[in-house]
Amino acid sequence: MSAPANAVAADNATAIALKYNQDATKSERVAAARPGLPPEEQHCADCQFMQADAAGATDEWKGCQLFPGKLINVNGWCASWTLKAG
Repeated sequence: MSAPANAVAADNATAIALKYNQDATKSERVAAARPGLPPEEQHCADCQFMQADAAGATDEWKGCQLFPGKLINVNGWCASWTLKAG
C-alpha cells in the first residue's frame, strides 16, 4: 500500500489520538466500534468525514475533515468514524 506524500502519518498526533490506521483490519474498530454498521464494515469510505474531492485525492486516498490538508486511505478507520448519511 503505497501512500502519497501528504498521507496521514502513523505518528501524526491527531491520528494517534483518534486511533487512525490506514488499514481498518489492523485498527481497533472491533474494540472501539461506533454505531451505524458492524465493526467489520466500518471504513473511511463510508464515513461522513471523508472528502472525496480533496486536492490530490485518488481512488484509494481521499481527504478527511479531521485531517486538513492530508489524505486518508478509504480502507482505513479511526475512532471518530461516523456513518455517512444517505
